[in-house]
Amino acid sequence: MKQTRGLGFVYQPVYLDKRTGKRKTAATWWVQYSVRGKRYRESSGSANRNTAIKLLKDRLGAAAQGKPVGPNVDRTRFEDLARMLVEDYRANGRRSLERIEGALKHLREFFGDDFALDITTDRITSYIRWRQDEDAAAATINRELAALRRAFRLAARAGKVALRPEIFMLRENNRRKGFFEPDQYAALLQHLPDYLKPVIQTAYITGWRIQSEILTRQKHHVDLDADWLRLEPGEGKSGEGRNFPLIPGLREVLERQIEQTRALERETGQIIPWLFHKNGKVIGSFRKAWSTACKRAGLAGRIPHDFRRTAVRNLERAGVPRSAAMAMVGHRTESIYRRYAIADEGMLKEGALKLAALHLAEEKRVLTAVKENARPIHQR
Repeated sequence: MKQTRGLGFVYQPVYLDKRTGKRKTAATWWVQYSVRGKRYRESSGSANRNTAIKLLKDRLGAAAQGKPVGPNVDRTRFEDLARMLVEDYRANGRRSLERIEGALKHLREFFGDDFALDITTDRITSYIRWRQDEDAAAATINRELAALRRAFRLAARAGKVALRPEIFMLRENNRRKGFFEPDQYAALLQHLPDYLKPVIQTAYITGWRIQSEILTRQKHHVDLDADWLRLEPGEGKSGEGRNFPLIPGLREVLERQIEQTRALERETGQIIPWLFHKNGKVIGSFRKAWSTACKRAGLAGRIPHDFRRTAVRNLERAGVPRSAAMAMVGHRTESIYRRYAIADEGMLKEGALKLAALHLAEEKRVLTAVKENARPIHQR
């Protein structure tokens, strides 16, 4: 019998018993309601009528607040959130898909096949503690939390979840300060495989991002006549185009790379569009080769991104105007650039020598003036 309640009602479905042919009433109570012209039916999962009434009130209350409603809201699981996130990144061609999949791997280990409604703020706090116990850095955890937050936003937009948990980011006090000194850079090059050497040489000089800005370069991005290495608009992280001048060291590296690529094309009969490659194939992950080379060079724990800091420091040392340096490396704001412009001990000592020379010159000037004033007027 249907029980009307406002915009919906609760009821026990009637069905035909296939064995006896008699009509029977189900023990479980169901609810039916309409939201914006769409009808929903769902089981309360209970033989208690009051449970069904409460479910109906909850659904109508959520609808009145503009929240998603329907049986799918309670059935959405973490895997559904992860799938929506990955599909969003693929649909929009985001270059950080690999990083998102890495974040989801850790999130999946903790939340498994949990329902989305069970991923509450306190559960997320437990996840943070779990990752901290695994010695994950605050920045790493924040990237994972950002992925989870984005997944919930997509699910809410699709009407798959009614509520989004509050997700608070950790304070990051682990800003990296690594860079390569010339002798360290030389030692690393000796232990890198040949196909990676020109990549790292380019990163050392330009400070460009290796995965998205160097490994994506093709031969036509090198203009030997105009002396430029080009990044087209829309290719980099900022979406802005960029040119880096071919200083002698960089020009030598790129000319040699192009010559070797053309020789390989003649030898194999294939067309290789990439500026940097591994036997004509796109260079993907080189994490293992990098880790091995760093260990052999006594530089364990270093990361490729350290070359970005190194390039900025070298530009500062060379006295390149900050506006030009920012344009060459690809920093959009001066605040971000300053984070990379690390003052190492060598720069500080150079600064100290310049300061000492200034003070010495000032002292000489003052002493000269004092002596001049102390002379008799007729001797001046």
